[in-house]
Formats: sequence, structure tokens, C-alpha cells
Amino acid sequence: MRLLTFLTWLATATLVLAAPMAEHARCSTSNGKPCPSPTRGKPPGGRRNSTSVTAHMKKGQHRNVLYMTNWSIYGAKYNPDDIPIDKVTHILYAFADILPNGTVVSSDPFADTGKPFPKDNPSEPGHNAYGLVKQLYMKKMANPYMKVILSIGGYNWSPKFVPVAADDKLRANFVSSAVKLVADHGFDGLDVDWEYPNTTDTNANCVKLLSELRTGLDDYSKKHAGGYHFTLGFAAPAGPQNYAVFDHRAMDRSLDFWSLMAFDFAGPWENTTGHQSNVYVSKKNPLSTRASIEKALADYNRAGVASRKINLGMPLYGRAFENTQGLGKSYRGLPNGTLGQAGIWLYKELPRPGATVMWDNVAKATYSYDNATRQLVSYDDLKSALYKQGYIKNKKLGGAMFWEASGDRPGEQSIVRNMADWMGKLEKSRNLLSYPVSQYDNIRNNMQSSNATTCTNSTSPPRQHSSLLRTGDM
Repeated sequence: MRLLTFLTWLATATLVLAAPMAEHARCSTSNGKPCPSPTRGKPPGGRRNSTSVTAHMKKGQHRNVLYMTNWSIYGAKYNPDDIPIDKVTHILYAFADILPNGTVVSSDPFADTGKPFPKDNPSEPGHNAYGLVKQLYMKKMANPYMKVILSIGGYNWSPKFVPVAADDKLRANFVSSAVKLVADHGFDGLDVDWEYPNTTDTNANCVKLLSELRTGLDDYSKKHAGGYHFTLGFAAPAGPQNYAVFDHRAMDRSLDFWSLMAFDFAGPWENTTGHQSNVYVSKKNPLSTRASIEKALADYNRAGVASRKINLGMPLYGRAFENTQGLGKSYRGLPNGTLGQAGIWLYKELPRPGATVMWDNVAKATYSYDNATRQLVSYDDLKSALYKQGYIKNKKLGGAMFWEASGDRPGEQSIVRNMADWMGKLEKSRNLLSYPVSQYDNIRNNMQSSNATTCTNSTSPPRQHSSLLRTGDM
């Protein structure tokens, strides 16, 4: 899940989905270089384990987790009113940034708390939050079982984790400031998107960071939230080179769930085309499946992570290749995709006109191919999502995760909506609406003194900010 460097609004629109491509251009699933993904501690009273952390999710229930970015209101024109809140258990709100002193901060104060949506009244009395923070809080009020989690980092900002996690003082700043954002903005927890703590030292420091975050959230809850359990999640790589050194058990003790970034298995960093989110490897066409969901899941399970704590990540975008004869074949160039981004099309814009949709029954993956243009696109559609729903149930996984909201179709063709229906019972644990020490009057007062209106599509002036699609990992 990733951020590119700050660009103008127009450039951002062009890069909305570029994060996956641009970031992966520096890596490979097979050459050992770290690839991007397109995206915890000791509790009061003793040691936390897989069973106790997920005790609130009853047997047969599943999570349906959806990333939403704070830049999607710009180029993609995606707003909280577009979220199918009755079909989602967790919104992972991406991304918060990290300062050199360890402080976690808003990456776009205008989008987060400043932007007035229609029917907002910035002249009303008090120091109030507007922007997406207010709108998402209103969505929590509309659905008491949907939680909003703040995601920190992302691929492009992940290097900032390294010095912070290695230093006791900076780590303490990180924890206290992250918890303060939860308290100020009305969030239900934190999601750590560090890509990747894949050395012995960085992973040991990641374990410390997660443990101290868990303690920080629990301490805040005891003082101000009546013992409410705040969620702590981790964006987990699916490429073996990025999780091989993980101390999974130590990390897992602090976590409520792992969101497995099971996409971007193929892209412009490879010399051949391939599936980007296949379930199995293909012995018949090995160059088309350089990684697999099955391999990653088996490795996490062997390392001690319970299946019920893993959300299976799925892309709401496709990776495209030009001038190719098919899967596992060489290609030349990338087509201009969504908003001009090379090699990336949103799911809602697929298949492309003239393309034929194919199903690889060995890899269990969808792709499309156009014989006239010789263009191939690997993506998830309803058929592959339906198969993955069965896989989630058969493997007893915790649920599904999607990167990211602006790529989905509305209505009956929505992968997010259909996944919720297919999985059946969704997790039913209540969110939190009481934030007595928030700096914002309207959040502290549960919106009672604020115009309680949800957002509608709106326009905003050109601004600087980051890219739109998450790069999944591997």
C-alpha cells in the first residue's frame, strides 16, 4: 500500500494507481529485492494469543476489510458515501505519515479534518473536525458494527519506520502520537503498514513497536474508553523474501489480525507477464505464477499464525501488459491505464473493450486478452472473488481485505458487496463512539452540536498530495 512522493493534484490523479507499478519497478518477486504491496503488545492481565485476540469474532463470522485512502477524494472522486457500510466490518484509512522524531501525523490535514463537505458548517461554534474524519465518524454512527482503523506508513513512507522503531525514545513518541490520533479522530484502532521489516534487526524492532502500540492502546482504553478493545492490525507481505525472517509468533501476540497483501505477484519488474493474485502455482506455466496465495498462507500457518487471524487481500485493480502472446510470455510496454497510469486499470474499468475474459483453472485466476491489441490484463473479477470466498471458508481464514475502495464497481458488480454476501455472517462487534479527550468538540460531543450530515460527491481545489492505489505486496 503505498504512497508516491507528493505531486500536484493533477499529477496525483495520473498516479492514482501508479503506486503499485512505480514501486514495484524497483523490485521483483523472485530476485530477493523487497517488493511493495495496492496495502501489537501485551494486554492488561497477561499474555495475548491468537484465541484471545479474536475472541470477539464468533464461529462462522468473517471480516470484510476495505482500505480507503485520504487522496481518493481528489482524482478518483471517491467519497465516504460510496462505501457500502452495511457490507464492511473495517475501514482501514490510509495513510498517516511519520516525522523524524517519531511523531505520527496527518498526511493531508485538509482531507483529514479540514475539507468542508456539503452541509458542513465550518462557521459553527467550537473547534470541530471536518473532512474525512468527520464523515467516517458519521458512518460509524450509521453502522455500529463498522470500525474505522488508522493505517500508518505505506510503501513509500515505510523507510521512516526503521530509525524510529530502533530507538526507545522515538518509538515512545510514535506510540503516544498514534494513540492521540485515535483519541482525537475517533478511530477504533491502528494498522501498521511497514514494508518491510525483513531483516533480523528491523523485525526485532517491529516486534517492540507492535507490543508497545498494543500497550498504549490498552492503557488509553483503561483511562478513557471503559476497557474497549482497540484493533491492532498489520499489513503482511505475501512474498517469502519479505517475511522469511519474521518472528511471526512474537508479532502475533500483539495483533488482532494480519491483512495478507496477496497481490502484485506480477508487474513491470518482471520480464514476462503473469497472474498478479493467483491462488496456486502453475506447474504447466511456471513463469505465469511467480508466487501464490497458497504458499504464503502455508508459511504463515507453519510460523504460528492462526488462519482466523489472516484476512486474504485482493486487488480492486488489474495489471496490464502490451505486445504479448499471453501468460508467461515476454511483453513490450505497458498500456496507459486509469487516469493515464501505465499498466494499471481499476476493476471498475475492466475488461477493456474488445478483450476476452479468461479463467486459469490451474492457478485459479482471471485475466483478459485482446487478440487485436495483444494486451493482457491480470485482475480479480467476480469469478475469482467467488473462488477466493470458498478458499477463505475452506482454509478457515478470518475474512477478506481489499485495496482499495475507489477501484470497486457499484451495485451488483461490486466485489466488496458480493464478498460480504458470499461469506455470510460478518463480524458483529461494536465500534466506539465515545472519545472524551478528543481535541475536536464535535467528536468529543458525539456530533451533538455539529451538523450531522454525511458527505456527497464534492469538488475541491487542486492540492498537493499522494498517489491513489495501494501497491500490494507480495
